[in-house]
Amino acid sequence: MKTRLYNARILSMVEGQEIFNGEIHIDGSRITYVGGKTDGGTFDKEIDCQHNLLMPGFKNAHAHSGMSMLRSLADDKPLDAWLNEDIFPVEAKLTGDDIYWASQLSVLEYLTSGITACFDMYMEQEWVAKAMDDMGFRCVQTGGVNDFSKDVRWIDYMYNKYNVPGSLQSYQLGFHAEYTTNIDNLKTIASVVQKNKAPLYVHACETEAEVKGCVERYGKTPVTFLDSLGMFDYGGGIYHGVWMSEEDYDTMKRRGLYMVTNPGSNTKLASGIAPISEYLKRGITVAIGTDGPASNNCLDFFREMFLVAGLAKLRDNDAAALDAREVLKMATVNGAKAMHLDDCDVLAKGKKADIIMIDLMQPNMQPINNIEKNLVYSGSKQNVKMTMVDGKILYQDGKFCNEINPENIYNKVSKIG
Repeated sequence: MKTRLYNARILSMVEGQEIFNGEIHIDGSRITYVGGKTDGGTFDKEIDCQHNLLMPGFKNAHAHSGMSMLRSLADDKPLDAWLNEDIFPVEAKLTGDDIYWASQLSVLEYLTSGITACFDMYMEQEWVAKAMDDMGFRCVQTGGVNDFSKDVRWIDYMYNKYNVPGSLQSYQLGFHAEYTTNIDNLKTIASVVQKNKAPLYVHACETEAEVKGCVERYGKTPVTFLDSLGMFDYGGGIYHGVWMSEEDYDTMKRRGLYMVTNPGSNTKLASGIAPISEYLKRGITVAIGTDGPASNNCLDFFREMFLVAGLAKLRDNDAAALDAREVLKMATVNGAKAMHLDDCDVLAKGKKADIIMIDLMQPNMQPINNIEKNLVYSGSKQNVKMTMVDGKILYQDGKFCNEINPENIYNKVSKIG
């Protein structure tokens, strides 16, 4: 399938390249041309973009897609009570089939928000992979194991099963958190890291209580303690990273760890405001995640981008603390790097065709003084005109494509609920 997207404004996110007028050509799942207007060629489909914006899809670098089943069941509580009193007991009742449909519901929301890939951590991961494959959606999973789930060695099996070239599904080593995993299991996870010489991802330093608990147990903060076990010898990253020490920053820089901030969830659970400026100052790469739809409760990347920028300014008491262009980089390029989707980061020849079209002919995008600022400070899901994953259009002009049946998904989720 050869596709031509023409008459477009293009934000490629290639370093140093400004927005320009032109077109993009796609052959199968790959981009074959990004540049100025051409004299044509032979295509199976041609789309006039009508001067709207083409850009890389957003990368949701931390998600729990199956938690859409729990949306609005447990709100207005701090994290520890939210997890132990409400979330964990309900999750114990979920089957693989339940999580399959809940994950597909989240994909619908991802597509309407311009998200073309997610970094998912949840239970019944083979069911999640099937759900994502059936939707034609790109997903990197990471282990969510702990003391209450499958044997922690499960992540070794999944890592070696799902990292197949050419697949929409891939896998990175990970586990839920230090505070839900005993020392014997932590050491086993570290041995899996060493065996595979692979990066590892984990929730860390999300709340002040979590950090204090780890210091009481092991005399070290979560990041520093996990590193002492050899978990970050091959890189990886942490989710949240709100309550950090100097030693934590040093460890992250030395190990090349990514930090994935989740401002919507952290705000709603009152966990705190991540020190984004500190990460950037120290050369630590920051990506953005929504977290799960039970703690956020929506999967809206425009809201996340605004919160990343706004909360950083508020925390630093400095309106210049974080620039919109940097936030867009976090939402696209940095997310792809954190997820090891190296061919999904920018719009360029040879890259995967994970592309979104932003409708600029909406009141919130006018006047067009600065498109990048508009995206971060005034953009919304209403501006997502098209979402393409792997060269296939999955959402366009308010409708789901590629045989996606939203009504069936809504009905299934409703019955399960």
